[in-house]
Amino acid sequence: MQNNEEGQKLVYMDHAATTYTDPEVVNAMVPYFTEYFGNPSSPYTIAKESEDAIEKAREKVANAINAKTDSVFFTSGGTESDNWAIKGVAFANKNKGNHIITTAIEHHAVLHPCEWLEKQGFDVTYLPVDKYGHVNVDDVRDAITDQTILITVMFANNEIGTIEPIKEIGKIARENGVYFHTDAVQAIGQVPVDVEDMNIDLLSLSGHKFYGPKGTGALYIKKGVKIDNFMHGGAQEKQRRAGTENVPGIVGLGEAIERVTSDIENHAKRMQALRDRLINGLLEIPKTHLCGHPTERLPNNVNIVFEYIEGESILLMLDSYSIAASTGSACTSASLEPSHVLVGCGLPHEIAHGSLRLSLGKENTEEDVDYVLSVVPNIIERLRSMSPMATK
Repeated sequence: MQNNEEGQKLVYMDHAATTYTDPEVVNAMVPYFTEYFGNPSSPYTIAKESEDAIEKAREKVANAINAKTDSVFFTSGGTESDNWAIKGVAFANKNKGNHIITTAIEHHAVLHPCEWLEKQGFDVTYLPVDKYGHVNVDDVRDAITDQTILITVMFANNEIGTIEPIKEIGKIARENGVYFHTDAVQAIGQVPVDVEDMNIDLLSLSGHKFYGPKGTGALYIKKGVKIDNFMHGGAQEKQRRAGTENVPGIVGLGEAIERVTSDIENHAKRMQALRDRLINGLLEIPKTHLCGHPTERLPNNVNIVFEYIEGESILLMLDSYSIAASTGSACTSASLEPSHVLVGCGLPHEIAHGSLRLSLGKENTEEDVDYVLSVVPNIIERLRSMSPMATK
């Protein structure tokens, strides 16, 4: 995709952290920085061009997830969408109950709002997962009480790629009169998402995960869901989300989601082939384990733990070979704590520290995979030779 300062090709395998903005998406955005710069709330012609562009983007997002167009609301990204869904439902329905159900391996954009709500008097159940990162649907059903107002379970885990039983959880929620929210930030553009078929009441997504611009996102809110506004001010977004709209960003989000979902099945097949080639090669390294479900996972996600070494050391050495990867969520990469996701799946702390996440994108090739497979074994061998744990 690009070269480093020495002219060596950068092998970028951290698409779960962010993607580049597709050049065609940038082209679609440019006129709304310069030619059609009007405020969508203003009454004149160039403002109407901005307003129309927003509505076209809204329709594209709705089509991508099989939603009604007037159920899509634009935000600044996945974190805002998660916060709005969880806090908005909690406070709008506190007269009905104060209980929320989630899992122990959610993104921090879900966990931290839930923890904050506990300080406001709400009761939160954090369900465990199995060794693959799957939540048990019976556990979800059993956790529901007459005070439960919201279930929030991510569509697919951002670290280990495991896809949760969303349709079944949504069915349980609907049967019990409980709202169901899913953080689908990692799923959009990787697997088909259908809010109607999957019984989803609220869904969060973020543009920069599927070749759209950063700082753009959306929240799907099924008609009839009782939810408070999260941003207060003007009457934008049908009086649901105040603030002058980021018109170029919204246009880019719409263009990006239309492009990534137009041929999603072929994209998924190609990513899965590369993923499995990468997994099989890495598992040939001794004392190496795959994290997440072996098949029920995102087609572009590889998460491996190597015993006796630190993930951060692996990243530094990979970077010297112009390979960009991650040890887990980009939002917590500065933390010295082991991944809460891997610990939640039952891995001991000392092993969870040695994780490597490689997330593939549409520019990656078999040559990229083979290059990584030629580099990683030597890195692991070198790091283990310096590890006191490995020599015991």
